[in-house]
Amino acid sequence: ENREDMLSSKSNRLTEALEEANKLFSGVSCAREAALDAQFLVLASNLGKEKANELHSEMTAFDSLAFAEDLLTFMGINRIEVEENDSDSEGISGGYLPSNAWHKLGEETEKYFRRAPSFHYMLGSFKSDPPVPRQRIERQKKTTRGEEKRAMPAQLKKMEESHQEATEKEVERILGLLQTHFKDDPDTPISFFDLVIDPNSFARTVENIFHVSFIIRDGFARLKLDDDKLPIIEPSKDNEGKEDDHSAGARNQVVISLNHQEWK
Repeated sequence: ENREDMLSSKSNRLTEALEEANKLFSGVSCAREAALDAQFLVLASNLGKEKANELHSEMTAFDSLAFAEDLLTFMGINRIEVEENDSDSEGISGGYLPSNAWHKLGEETEKYFRRAPSFHYMLGSFKSDPPVPRQRIERQKKTTRGEEKRAMPAQLKKMEESHQEATEKEVERILGLLQTHFKDDPDTPISFFDLVIDPNSFARTVENIFHVSFIIRDGFARLKLDDDKLPIIEPSKDNEGKEDDHSAGARNQVVISLNHQEWK
């Protein structure tokens, strides 16, 4: 209804209509309403296209014919001489263009393009020696699938056993130190942190806590709190009952949090 008003360059009615449509679209809930919105979008697009076509631009349009005429003039063609000598120019190779026309154009356009300098050898290319023949290495025969399946678990089992043996030896060593301390001075409990913390290595401290946890889990030692609510460790006296189900159920698991700052 307001087509002429919307197409006016001084009017913002089309923009206002689009903003109102965006607000109304937030409440769309039916298919018919969405179809009406799509229909409005088509009408608004057509109006916008007509409005854009009516705009007058002051920019200079590119004229390909004028550019071609100027280019030919720069390359050395005189139209007047060409028309006078039209009959004689048919036998000249290269048509109307002079022999140096493209060379002249290339020299002019070369300054507008950046190009890498060409590479030249000062004393010719290096002489390369022929490649040394490689010695042929005989490949080992592939084992059957059955042998591979038998070999792989054996290797993994060997690795697991080596790590397990190292852990068991370290646990036994720490337990021996703990028992030796209590044999010499049974009335003085040892602080848990004094036992496990290595003042020169945070990683070693974590390993010590890991190894001591096995001693606590298996019942060889137990943790208690002293008067200052700090943990102390002492070896268990009833080693005979450490593996039965009743004592295993009575033990609790404890997680210790120790970051690098607290270790310092």
